[in-house]
Amino acid sequence: MRTIDMATTPLRDLNSTLQAAAASGEGQWEIVNPKGSHAVAVGLDGPIAVTIKGSTGYYCAGMNKAAKIHVTGSVGPGVAENMMSGHVIIEGDASQYAGATGHGGLLVIKGNASSRCGISMKGIDIVVHGNIGHMSAFMAQSGNLVVLGDAGDALGDSLYEARLFVRGSVKSLGADCVEKEMRPEHVEILRDLLDRSGAEAKPEEFKRYGSARQLYNFHVDNAGAY
Repeated sequence: MRTIDMATTPLRDLNSTLQAAAASGEGQWEIVNPKGSHAVAVGLDGPIAVTIKGSTGYYCAGMNKAAKIHVTGSVGPGVAENMMSGHVIIEGDASQYAGATGHGGLLVIKGNASSRCGISMKGIDIVVHGNIGHMSAFMAQSGNLVVLGDAGDALGDSLYEARLFVRGSVKSLGADCVEKEMRPEHVEILRDLLDRSGAEAKPEEFKRYGSARQLYNFHVDNAGAY
């Protein structure tokens, strides 16, 4: 494992080194002294493993593809934003819009996530071991959001075909989001995500939420919800 110390290595040099390593598939990396730096380990396009020892600022692991990124602390807004594939694991908490616009891969947050978690998600799988804030999964198009704790106001507002699984309470549902039947195929999807994210919970403890499909096309009776 190679170590990069951000106390002596500028952010631009760090990311250039990691991106080159990802392109050639060069093994395992450890980042020390991140000290809340922004945009750490972004744009990695290859199967390398990166461990960040500490907390980071906004857009950590953004645009990730194929890499496995493990943050031992907490992260600021936009972690794993526009993620394509790979794994991003956060040991602490995540600020706003975690996993926003993510197309694929698995984002695991072992603490809590703030507002707008999974906003406009497009295929990413997100597992939050704690709670999530308001407006999470807003306009979520596809993928899965799993929450072991509670969800805030307006969960799934204006979502499309994403699946939302919540074990705790939901403060309120957003426009066009409804509770749905938990069929056997959903239990298997959820079981797999819980296993892969190291979550100690049973699929049967969760409720599923999804789109009522009433906002797909304009209807004058729904004008107040647009």
